[in-house]
Amino acid sequence: MNEAQVEASTTRIFKAIFPDSTNHYDTLFGGTAMALMDEVAFITATRYSRQRMVTVSSDRIDFTKPIAMGTIIELVGRVVTVGRTSVKVKVEIFIEQMYATGREKAISGEFTLVAIDANKKPTPIA
Repeated sequence: MNEAQVEASTTRIFKAIFPDSTNHYDTLFGGTAMALMDEVAFITATRYSRQRMVTVSSDRIDFTKPIAMGTIIELVGRVVTVGRTSVKVKVEIFIEQMYATGREKAISGEFTLVAIDANKKPTPIA
C-alpha cells in the first residue's frame, strides 16, 4: 500500500443536516448516513486506484451518536487495506454544531470496493 497515495486519496465532504434528511426524531436517517458513507468510500477508492470501482460489502457500521437536524457533518474516507483487486475504505462521520466549536465522531464503518474492467469483471489494481 502506497502511503502517499493513501494520503492523496483521503476524501472529506461536509454537509448540513436539513429537515428533508431526518426522521421523526429530527435526527439523520440511518439509511441516508449509510448512502453518504458509501458515496465517500466510492470516491476515496476511485481516487486511490483511478479505476472503475464498485462496492461489494460494508462491514460493521457503528452509530454511536445521533446526528441532529441543524448540525454540520464531515465525512472522512481513508483507504486502510489494498488487495489484488479490492480496496477497503474506513469512513467516519463527525458532528459539528453550527454555532459552536468542537466536533465528535458519530458513525464509523468500513466498505470494500473492487476494481472492475469494461466487462464488469474484477481486475487488478494497478
